[in-house]
Amino acid sequence: MTDQILKLLILGAHPDDAEFHAGGLAAIYRQRGHQVRMISVTDGGAGHHERPADELRQIRRAEAAAAGKVIGAEYFTWDFPDGSLLPTLEVRERIIREIRSYQPDLVLTHRTSDYHPDHRAVGQAVQDASYMVTVPLVVPDVPFLQRDPVVAYMVDLFTRPCPMQPDIVIDVTCQIDTIVAMLACHQSQFFEFLPFNLGANQEVPTDPVEWKSWLHNWYLTLTAKRSERFRPELIANYGKQHSQQVQLVEAYEISEYAASIDHATRSKLFPTSEL
Repeated sequence: MTDQILKLLILGAHPDDAEFHAGGLAAIYRQRGHQVRMISVTDGGAGHHERPADELRQIRRAEAAAAGKVIGAEYFTWDFPDGSLLPTLEVRERIIREIRSYQPDLVLTHRTSDYHPDHRAVGQAVQDASYMVTVPLVVPDVPFLQRDPVVAYMVDLFTRPCPMQPDIVIDVTCQIDTIVAMLACHQSQFFEFLPFNLGANQEVPTDPVEWKSWLHNWYLTLTAKRSERFRPELIANYGKQHSQQVQLVEAYEISEYAASIDHATRSKLFPTSEL
């Protein structure tokens, strides 16, 4: 455990977004004795092809809580409706309250250039909340912060209207098993809806004993292009030989709307290993 306990807050749009995009860094934080809180801004009630929304909301809330327990992190699922999220004042104020009350050192969220409207809405709401957390008369029922936390956007590979410009690229290959264990908690997603939605439902093993092994391979397939996209950064960070062995990458872009970051802070907030 390090001397200074850091707080990481991950604001994802749906249950499983936090661990899918930033599970490696979250695991490293917990291994170092830091605090991690994961939040799904929506209730997850739209993410299925068979289960009714009322049933699904409860399932996904329980799955998220179980995923957090894998690494000893808090995981909360809010009640904004899945599939129809907008960056409203209500959402922004909820995020302001969360950031002020938790007082994180680092906030992770989606970019505003993303395929999913819920992702874009969360990213926009976090951006809009970033400066406002320091303004006393905005959401005055919660004490304001003296300064912004660092805010960073989680990895995506979309290029329009603008591609991600990563400030941090880390090799999280050593965290694959932990990430997969977290994702496997989301049974309704990774063994039911997402394979159906992405045309891979015939690939899911019928024997649940084989699910985690299948998910391990499928997750690496889904994320393989990260290493290709950020190969120059990997070589710069780890050298050419090591970069060729990387299986899983996480990348982060620092938001210019919150606290700035220097080299020392970057090394502290984005450690590259558990020890």
